[in-house]
Amino acid sequence: MPSKPPLPITMDAVYAAPGYLFRRMQQIAVSIFMEECRSFDLTPVQYAALIAIHTHPGIDATRLSAVIAFDRSTLGSVIERLQAKDYIERKPAPEDKRIKLLYLTKPGAAILRDIIPAVERAQARMLEPLKPADRKALMGLLVQLVDLNNEASRVPLRAEDALEHLGKSG
Repeated sequence: MPSKPPLPITMDAVYAAPGYLFRRMQQIAVSIFMEECRSFDLTPVQYAALIAIHTHPGIDATRLSAVIAFDRSTLGSVIERLQAKDYIERKPAPEDKRIKLLYLTKPGAAILRDIIPAVERAQARMLEPLKPADRKALMGLLVQLVDLNNEASRVPLRAEDALEHLGKSG
């Protein structure tokens, strides 16, 4: 059976590739988030971490990593920055002092409350160029793609597994 001829090596081929388009949309999404949330000095990952800590007080870093699907080794610096800003505090776990449990501070709860409208504006702006029906279709397809490809990630989302250990539901 003859093999297919190789695809031409062109930038048009790169620009039309799903991986390239996902990377560009990620760049655009972060840019829009940073613009809308500029006055809060939070990154999207810091925001996700604050939401997870708010939702699951006393979560440890390993479980936080699973809940927000973020690399554990990089998450350490995110936690350090949030603690330096006095948005979270780390307390030793009663059963194992080596494990640090994460809690929002009052300033952390306040910034989380105050940033929500800016985050909502950012999320809306990302989809704004599309017609409402196309927004809904895109979101449905993205949810499906992310779910079906979860195991291919360097850091698969493991929210249910992580939360089971906390004795709480998602």
